Amino acid sequence: MSWIFEKPLVTLSDTKKIESDKVLWEAEDLGGITEDNNRVPVPIVWLVALTVLTAFAITFPLWGQRPTAAIYAEYVQAMDKPEIKAIQSDVAAIERIVAMSQGSQYNAQLERHPVTMDDLRILKPQIEELTKKGVDLKDYTVVGAQVVLANFEGNFRADGSRERQQPWWDKGYTIDIFYLSYFFIFVVLIIKRLPPSTWQPRHGGEHK
Repeated sequence: MSWIFEKPLVTLSDTKKIESDKVLWEAEDLGGITEDNNRVPVPIVWLVALTVLTAFAITFPLWGQRPTAAIYAEYVQAMDKPEIKAIQSDVAAIERIVAMSQGSQYNAQLERHPVTMDDLRILKPQIEELTKKGVDLKDYTVVGAQVVLANFEGNFRADGSRERQQPWWDKGYTIDIFYLSYFFIFVVLIIKRLPPSTWQPRHGGEHK
């Protein structure tokens, strides 16, 4: 049952395993359901590839983007405005804050990471404290109710501090590429452990 890598595109099994699989394949009729040993149709391969590429292209701006403290800075500033304080309803207040922030460079991210007034009340003192320190709010990620230093390590700034911002190419693709690679490698290994596609099983006396 050894692995053979002489012709990996034909089979990865040794002769002993191939012969054993042939006997089992022809002996098991799966309750009358027969299965031939054909190659995966080329159109199916291209369809899978097209599906993967389309998924990546469509979700490019969405995957893995983490909300930073910077995107909520305008919301926090708006909370202190008299017109917002005068609103009794939290729902109405956050709707007004969102409306006031239209045109922000972070609109797309704010739509994907909405918050409530209760969320802002928790984030407000943390964001204000960071603002007083004069740090770049884009270096800090909002994780639940906490504003924490992002776990990225980018280039060094002129003042010696390090950028902690999510790079444009890291939108979750790194992890996803690994998962896709594992999946396709696993599927290929399973298929290539079968007898070569040049052999067809005999079902009920067929191919004699």
